Amino acid sequence: MPTPVENLWMSSEITYREKWNFPNAVAALDGKHILFQAPAHSGSMYYCYKKYFSTVLLALVDANYKFIAIDVGAYGKNSDANIFKNSNLGKCLSDESLNMPPPKALPGGNTVVPHVIIADEAFGLSTYLMRPYSRDDIRGDEGKKIFNYRLSRARNTVEDTFGILVKKFRLFERRLLMSHDHTVTVVSAICCLHNFLRDDTCYWSERDQTITLRDMNALENFRGFGGNSTSDALAVRNAFKEYFSSESGAIPWQRRRVRAGRLSQ
Repeated sequence: MPTPVENLWMSSEITYREKWNFPNAVAALDGKHILFQAPAHSGSMYYCYKKYFSTVLLALVDANYKFIAIDVGAYGKNSDANIFKNSNLGKCLSDESLNMPPPKALPGGNTVVPHVIIADEAFGLSTYLMRPYSRDDIRGDEGKKIFNYRLSRARNTVEDTFGILVKKFRLFERRLLMSHDHTVTVVSAICCLHNFLRDDTCYWSERDQTITLRDMNALENFRGFGGNSTSDALAVRNAFKEYFSSESGAIPWQRRRVRAGRLSQ
């Protein structure tokens, strides 16, 4: 996978904006535990909270179910926040070496916000990484509920990508009986093959893209608590929240509620 360039990010942003109704989003982030045989003398380092041995596939996915960047091989025991923080992927995002496009105004308005990656509650909030509001935070706040809905809908791209991966490559339906280094090589190769095949639709049947809970069993989500949020990151998330609750940023069913005075203008 080549280092992402600005044109790649912008192409993904267009699809997130037009198909998934989340402007300025360029990718979705998630991590999956991959079941494999515990390495000799590894103790409990690969033993995850799901009560099996695993290594983690951390991935950035575009709006068309393709991998933009991956990081494979972290200990299954580690927390999600630590895995991301210490991964090459996390470090590249933090030091701005992944050629992310500059901030721009949200459609139909003058509010300028950064381009962002969308993730779940397992990750820490930052100016380039949006996570949902907590359950306690959204009580009685319609705008925050709408933000969470829009983020969750767009973030399904990464969940579906992992599901499609399992449907197409049945290797993930069982525990991988190979060394850690071999597992990393195989998983990396399969992610590249997935991207290669995504470019040619004749390789994908309708059944390949119908995701079920059973398909996700071999690639488990990891969940946890993100780090502390900075004031700048909170301001960016609030800007998205206000935009999604406005008439210019609302999707059709929301606009009817805005005009009826049930959401803030």
